[in-house]
Amino acid sequence: MIGGRYPKLILGYDGDGKFKIDRDQAELIGLTEGEPKWILTKPEEPGFQKISAKVIWLEFNDDLTYKKRHKLPKEGLSLLMSPFNQYFTWQTTPITHIKESKENYWLFETSNSLYLLRQIEEGDLPQKKKELHERGVA
Repeated sequence: MIGGRYPKLILGYDGDGKFKIDRDQAELIGLTEGEPKWILTKPEEPGFQKISAKVIWLEFNDDLTYKKRHKLPKEGLSLLMSPFNQYFTWQTTPITHIKESKENYWLFETSNSLYLLRQIEEGDLPQKKKELHERGVA
């Protein structure tokens, strides 16, 4: 093996003798994320729910190529939910109108949908922690 060419994984064993990857390393290579902090819903579609640890807002050029990253939403930007690689959780079309804006809470429209993005409150997602534990990452 050529040193430095391939990533090295930190593995251990769980109680059943199955391999278990280090949680921090799994997050770094995009297998998992940190604690979920954001939830995206569609008020008009009760079954729609996307969860991620981080969000960013993307601006695109007229030819639809990437232009710039933003920390806060505004009309013309698209929401991208982490992880920020080819396995991203969700990306919206550009915002056409922000209906309501509070700290860590936005109700906004795109050409396709009405979305509500908010920061997750303590205790909102006990099931998510259970799922991570079952996957051997928590």
